[in-house]
Amino acid sequence: MLTSLIVIFVIGYLAIALEHPIKVDKTASALLLGMVMWIVYALGADSIVPLINAEELKSYVDGTALANESLFHQSLAYVVNVQIVENLGEITQTLLFLIGAMTIVELVDVHGGFRIITENIKARNKKTLLWVLCGTTFILSAVLDNLTTTIVMVMLLRKLVSSQRDRWLYAGMIVIAANTGGAWSPIGDVTTIMLWVKGNVTAPALIEFVSLPSIVALVVPLLIISRQLNGRLGEMAQPSATNGNNTYSCTHREQLTLFTLGICGLIFVPIFKTITHLPPFVGMLLVLGILWVFTECFYNGKKMLDRAKEHRIPRVISRIDMPSILFFLGILMAVAVLQATGILAALATWLDTNVHSVYIINILLGVLSSIVDNVPLVAAAIGMYPVADVAATGYAANFVVDGCFWEFLSYCAGVGGSILIIGSAAGVIAMGLEKISFGWYLKKFSLPALLGYLAGAAVYIMEVEFLKPLLG
Repeated sequence: MLTSLIVIFVIGYLAIALEHPIKVDKTASALLLGMVMWIVYALGADSIVPLINAEELKSYVDGTALANESLFHQSLAYVVNVQIVENLGEITQTLLFLIGAMTIVELVDVHGGFRIITENIKARNKKTLLWVLCGTTFILSAVLDNLTTTIVMVMLLRKLVSSQRDRWLYAGMIVIAANTGGAWSPIGDVTTIMLWVKGNVTAPALIEFVSLPSIVALVVPLLIISRQLNGRLGEMAQPSATNGNNTYSCTHREQLTLFTLGICGLIFVPIFKTITHLPPFVGMLLVLGILWVFTECFYNGKKMLDRAKEHRIPRVISRIDMPSILFFLGILMAVAVLQATGILAALATWLDTNVHSVYIINILLGVLSSIVDNVPLVAAAIGMYPVADVAATGYAANFVVDGCFWEFLSYCAGVGGSILIIGSAAGVIAMGLEKISFGWYLKKFSLPALLGYLAGAAVYIMEVEFLKPLLG
């Protein structure tokens, strides 16, 4: 039975990784994978649960009507009423957080809030512009998701740069900047959100020890690529003052207000968790509720055109990327089966015995994330290694809250995806918007991205080996 689950997971994983060649959306593959694995596990529960969760099963059955049932019915009831419910509860926290964050970002975008940033980028020197764009992307992606940040910056590129060759160089660096920027923030990437929501890392420690490696991982390729850009760009086109006769056009003040409220709200979420110790999704939905009330009061107090309804949150929610939410649901449910059946624990034991280095394990995971999606990689790592007790010593100390395994995993899974253009959502969207070929990116950016990735990894290792002991 365990072998069957592993085979099913590998086949499903390949279908996700080969989404474009087989022309099947990865969300469909992930949902099918997650549900099939739970079905197979439930049907064979009596051969797995008594071996992996014997004490938990006995505690669940004792004193209930199930005590007189067959082992199959007892095991099935445990899977359905305990394991599915517990895993779905944990997964839902992440999904609600993402839905809230995506809605807030979409609300800012539909009001033109990101123009506050893009319209203030005036640099015309090619090298200067590259540094400005990458710095802006790096900061933005720490607050927004990598996908949204990349879309905003690539659309800006179309206004700033007419040469395809130059625009591809800028777009490639934007991909790297988006991935490095998301790796050090608790809300900057889906993988960091997962680690933060699960309680594996805290926001202050993640920022303190992963930000410098992330900066190094950006600066190294930036120095290499900037040497290929010389001269100045022509004058950029001026945007039109309105969005059309029938569309409500936000004023600059309204754009600034929504941008400020949205960004401050997202930044407030980690602060909220630190103060209240409540799950992060509570803070995110609180901010969404505040913005919802604010926009309702704002629009109710003005006579608006019918098209202005597009700016209100009921319409905005319909625009968020629900396929991505369902993809996370499917893949996290599939990984939950691997965890419940003890497969991930067995893999962790093998790695501890044969590799026994959190640095090597994470560096390999980072390189692997450039080929396959980093979400299931991080989910699997979380399932493999439970958070260790704060008093743990030796090798186990790497897995305490804010242990170096979790911090380094955040860096490697986020930054490693830049090595290939298909290794991250930012890369895939840039590839689609600008029609960048896989081979061109491989030739121009894979080596600089790899060098930056390894340089940042070396910086983190030095921090752990020399700086953390000094800080106690």
